[in-house]
Amino acid sequence: LGHPWCKYWMHVHHLNTNDGKMSKSKGEFLTVSLLEEKGYDPLVYRFFCLQSHYRKSLVFSWENLDNARAAFDKLIGRIAALEEDGAPVDEAAAAAQRKKFVETVGNDLNTSLGVTALYDVLKSDLSAATTRAVIGSFDQVLGLDLLEKAQAVRMQATAPVEGAEEVEALIAQRAEAKKAKDWGRADAIRDQLKEMGIEIKDTPNGVEWKRI
Repeated sequence: LGHPWCKYWMHVHHLNTNDGKMSKSKGEFLTVSLLEEKGYDPLVYRFFCLQSHYRKSLVFSWENLDNARAAFDKLIGRIAALEEDGAPVDEAAAAAQRKKFVETVGNDLNTSLGVTALYDVLKSDLSAATTRAVIGSFDQVLGLDLLEKAQAVRMQATAPVEGAEEVEALIAQRAEAKKAKDWGRADAIRDQLKEMGIEIKDTPNGVEWKRI
């Protein structure tokens, strides 16, 4: 209510599975509820779809969606990792990037190149503030909540971690178990940490861990 109805109707190409066209009659169709039930953020599915042109058939599988989720999480991580450099927003540079994006996506709604433009901006030498401003303007079209999700990642990274002492103690116990070549005990501790929502990674500089 209070706004005009859509002015354009677009017929996108089929969403296929590896066995052919996905259809309701076959009992093969996706809903937001199903995605959420399986633990997927619906925006991951949007990201998955945006990476293909609407005129092309898109092959869906849970494996392909998992790949899209990994790429989406990595994209959010890169945005979250933008470090402040004190430089203000370069309005001229931001305007040039927006113009390029509009021309790209405006060419028959080429969202796949629009997604590519996101990565190009992250690889550019623009300041962090300008990069975020540009990404925010791109996201008005893509609708992926990029800045909001990146902010949530930053807040989670800086928030005090409840139970950190217990986690560190278990990691130390795992190190002792590995030293004693008690691989079963080491694996059991890793599984225990996973059940606590902790992911660990062995690196040359020691064990890194984060909440998942």
